[in-house]
Amino acid sequence: MPKKTKKKSVFSITDSQKTLHKNLEFTATEQYKLLRTNLSFTLPETEGCKIIGVTSSMRGEGKSTTAVNLSYVLAESGKKVLLIDGDLRIPSIAKKMKIASNPGLTDLLRGDSAVDLEGMQSPHFWNWYIMPSGALPPNPSELLGSKRMETALANLSQQFDFIVVDLPPVNIVSDALAISKYITGMIVVIREEYTEKKELETCFRQLRLSNVNVLGCVMNETKNGKGYYNRYRYKRYYRYYKTYGNYDSATKR
Repeated sequence: MPKKTKKKSVFSITDSQKTLHKNLEFTATEQYKLLRTNLSFTLPETEGCKIIGVTSSMRGEGKSTTAVNLSYVLAESGKKVLLIDGDLRIPSIAKKMKIASNPGLTDLLRGDSAVDLEGMQSPHFWNWYIMPSGALPPNPSELLGSKRMETALANLSQQFDFIVVDLPPVNIVSDALAISKYITGMIVVIREEYTEKKELETCFRQLRLSNVNVLGCVMNETKNGKGYYNRYRYKRYYRYYKTYGNYDSATKR
């Protein structure tokens, strides 16, 4: 009888070091732990798996890094955690963690048998799993708000204590709002001296109109005095908007 071989993990410990909180400055690592503590007081203890969406008002605010490190510190505390890259337009989790982007979420929603959670187990913790986006679909918003997504999250909830979903910015596309009915709550990431007040106001107005349960905000890149991010603010936001615009135009052809 042939010997059963263990499936090779897609992860590389060395490649992902720069992203993980344990290699950040002491203040940053402590803040992620504080975020974990605050969530424990905010979320109902009697509820089963908690599904947490992480979004922002615009690009460049650090939502994906926050999602990675939040899931990391939750796993560090002994919880079984799944991080999902739910940005099906411009995914970044696979790139940040230096892993393959396929198979992933879209493959799971398609019912592809190649999706194997064992292969998504991180070498950092036995209880930390990362699911990349998979192939980019032509209808991300509809897919995230679909019955298939609801069923997938319900099935995954049976296996995990926490599911953290990285989502696109609220002000650009409706994806985060579409999936909000299936999650426990949303965290909004704000970047100091970068996030524009009008964009943040629009973001929270959209979340309120969609009855999204906002668990709280994460202030990213905090510093004393004026920083250098202001001069990049409009340019980076415009580039992201333009990219999404091109994507939508291409899918409608």
